[in-house]
Amino acid sequence: MKLIFERSVDGYYNEMISKCDVPVVELPETMKREKELHLPSLPQPEISRHYTELANATFGINDGFYPLGSCTMKYNPKINDEMAAFPAFANIHPLQPERTVQGSLEVFTMTERLLKEITGMHAITFQPAAGAHGEFTSLLMIKAYHEKNGQPQRNKIIVPDSAHGTNPASVAMTGMITVNIPSDEYGCVDIEALKEAVGEDTAGLMLTNPNTAGIFDKNILEITKIVHDAGGLNYYDGANLNAIMGVARPGDMGFDIIHLNLHKTFSTPHGGGGPGSGAVGCKEILKSFLPNFYPVQQGEQIVFTEPADSIGQVKGFYGQFSVFLRALTYILFLGSEGISSASKGAVLNANYMLHELKDIFEVPYGDTCMHEFVISLDRLKKETGVTALDVAKGILDHKMYPPTMYFPLTVPEALMVEPPETESKERIDDAISVYRKLYEAAHENPEDFHNYPLHAQIHRVDEVRAARHPIVRYDFSKE
Repeated sequence: MKLIFERSVDGYYNEMISKCDVPVVELPETMKREKELHLPSLPQPEISRHYTELANATFGINDGFYPLGSCTMKYNPKINDEMAAFPAFANIHPLQPERTVQGSLEVFTMTERLLKEITGMHAITFQPAAGAHGEFTSLLMIKAYHEKNGQPQRNKIIVPDSAHGTNPASVAMTGMITVNIPSDEYGCVDIEALKEAVGEDTAGLMLTNPNTAGIFDKNILEITKIVHDAGGLNYYDGANLNAIMGVARPGDMGFDIIHLNLHKTFSTPHGGGGPGSGAVGCKEILKSFLPNFYPVQQGEQIVFTEPADSIGQVKGFYGQFSVFLRALTYILFLGSEGISSASKGAVLNANYMLHELKDIFEVPYGDTCMHEFVISLDRLKKETGVTALDVAKGILDHKMYPPTMYFPLTVPEALMVEPPETESKERIDDAISVYRKLYEAAHENPEDFHNYPLHAQIHRVDEVRAARHPIVRYDFSKE
């Protein structure tokens, strides 16, 4: 499709903007542009058609099966958007006096109370902007905790080899050191390797549970005890909380701090990279290290406070207010029974899909899973030359979105599938049939797979070239 600049025709204009209702102030000559600003000129119908074409070129959860339930594309109830757009919330300003926004501050305290109940934590901050930002904030708090206790030598964070890539990156940003430990044959923490890794320099452990293979670690209580006995703290990566919310609590597993992807687990649209909210919850021992602007009820008013040992501000103002407002709406709408039902539905859908595919695909980590499962196409690649990438591209031709590819890194030719709780059995059966058809086709016509997709908006592209040489701006010199 054409870019909006390529649609532009000199002389077209629109009169859609209302007359200015405030005094007009001219910029000083020294501040004015020296060159004409490049803006497209289109009539209103062409503007509408352009954005409609863009929408049609994008695949979303409204278009078909989208097996990334906890990561990005969980169904987002429209009532969430209605609440976020409510004028009393949408029209406030971050610099307003606290007494004028008491209702909005109650959103903070009410959401905190409910999330503390769900996670087993004692305090929540909403300041971090997204998941990796929540990791970073959590690690800063762990670092500050050890330094205050006179143990600055505790600067090593243990991270399993199956962890999300943001985990070691966040560790590096804090100036601490990552200690990588291997997984066992089930994709879980190798207990003996963990025992060898802990010591007087251990600051903590970063762990996702269920892990990236969709397995709930049966040794979780032993794991967190080993770290605590060594003097470290346990951090819970909340990426997979969708599998256990309302059923099990990280706080009861021995975790001291946790980040929550409110924009994923609690149903705010996140496709396209934002906005997000990486709320951080912690136990009492870490509460004094929370970022500033922590809301507290004082008398008849809710006010922002700065905890005694605060790590300071990690984001402008107070966090992504509309995101955790949506999360609050979602929690209140579902209630305690609905929250647990969402997790159980996600686990049921994933296990059903796994059961229907395990006879033809390699399943490296057993016959059951939590909300997601991993299949390996390594054998298929050796037999036919068809890779996980080829199969993913083939899935696009069936009006479905492909699963996560080549992750976790511990599984060769991995596809990680996570059908969310909102998908019906009929839709999952359709997806299962597509996977099975592609498996058969890979043995019958393997060469075809290297050209897939054939019917998508964009056909097979050179992904390496696209990543290394992206074209990110329009060249007006060619006009």
